[in-house]
Amino acid sequence: MTILDIIEKKRDKQELSKQEIEYFIKGYTEGTIADYQAAALVMAIFINGMTKEETTNLTLAMANSGEILDVLGVFGDRPKKHPKIIVDKHSTGGVGDKVSLILLPLVASCGVPVAKMSGRGLGFTGGTVDKLESIPGYKTGIDINSFIQNVENIGISMISQTLNLAPADKKIYALRDSISCVESIPLIASSIMSKKIASGANKIVLDVTVGSGAFMKDIEQASKLAKAMIEIGELANRETVCVLTNMDEPLGYAVGNTLEIKEAVEALKGNMPEDVKQVVLELGAHMIKLAKVTDNIEDAKEILIQKIENGEAFNKFVELVENQGGDTSYLTDLDKFEKAKYIEPVYSQKSGYIQKINAETIGKLACSLGAGRIRKEDKIDMAVGIILNKKVGNYVEKGDCLGYIHTNNENTLEEAKQTLLKTIKIEEQEKEPIKTILKTIS
Repeated sequence: MTILDIIEKKRDKQELSKQEIEYFIKGYTEGTIADYQAAALVMAIFINGMTKEETTNLTLAMANSGEILDVLGVFGDRPKKHPKIIVDKHSTGGVGDKVSLILLPLVASCGVPVAKMSGRGLGFTGGTVDKLESIPGYKTGIDINSFIQNVENIGISMISQTLNLAPADKKIYALRDSISCVESIPLIASSIMSKKIASGANKIVLDVTVGSGAFMKDIEQASKLAKAMIEIGELANRETVCVLTNMDEPLGYAVGNTLEIKEAVEALKGNMPEDVKQVVLELGAHMIKLAKVTDNIEDAKEILIQKIENGEAFNKFVELVENQGGDTSYLTDLDKFEKAKYIEPVYSQKSGYIQKINAETIGKLACSLGAGRIRKEDKIDMAVGIILNKKVGNYVEKGDCLGYIHTNNENTLEEAKQTLLKTIKIEEQEKEPIKTILKTIS
């Protein structure tokens, strides 16, 4: 077989065999298949889709393209120090989604080991790795042995996807972004689950975001994605739970790397926006239930709240940052973070209730300010972004501040302010706040 045969087959809407998928993944990982050939096949997959069998075979091929991390095997020799359960969490992406920064130290503070590989920003959505790297000194690119050692020593490690773990997915992940092939159920499902399988967790909680700021725009498509990932999890012997959450408006108030780190720190200290709190507690409750800390979801939420209130969650985040080379003084003094040169308020032009804050538009605006990547080689400006003051359902008076633009480019400032103003829809009729948790699939 050749890559041209495989491209032609998928172009013509035919099902690829396990051998053909493995041939493509092996060749692209080793560099014998060129970027432009991989792009052609990815585009054909994006347009024509994949069967359940193709998606599963793609997932396993990407997971097996590198090392399969045996975190449980390491912990198996030390049963008193850690249980033989490693829980992981992943989000399908969103705008203002700083959940991992809050949730994972919180869960680790409950004694549940967390081994987390995260991605960089994709399209208009932010990446956890980029946000962590806005903390001076924090190392996301540590080696596998250090990753395992960190989880063993302090119960948590959060790193970038390494060259040794699912390297094929890392290449395809960046390629999808550069050729506008992000919103595809088979490609998203296989990308997420290949990383989860490779990184060693045996219990997985997935945050499947739904709405304008998510890759899945409606609940039907999101449910299909959730079910696809659960099916892959079953075949790979990973117990998987999917929580569908609303991403029609940005999550929390901050959008941008340093800005979201600051909001995450405040949240870990107990000052958490209500929508962020609902997502964190729902996902966290399922994580510690899977880890067998408790069988009751509401009891699990109470445990999480206690860890925030007694300071253990924040302390665990500080421990994580310190353990991976970050300067923890920035976490205790948020004013130390570099600020954008221009921080400009945007004022409401009318009175009324906020009907809509389009998350996708906000995400693209933040990206245009420099908070995200348009091309995979683009460098991110950590300081820029948007701070919103209001949520859907809030009442505002004419002249009230709706939010702030943080930018280092004076030339685009006025256009950014006008874009934000147009994005926030205000009408006289009352509007209910957005429902945050939509459904759970397991």
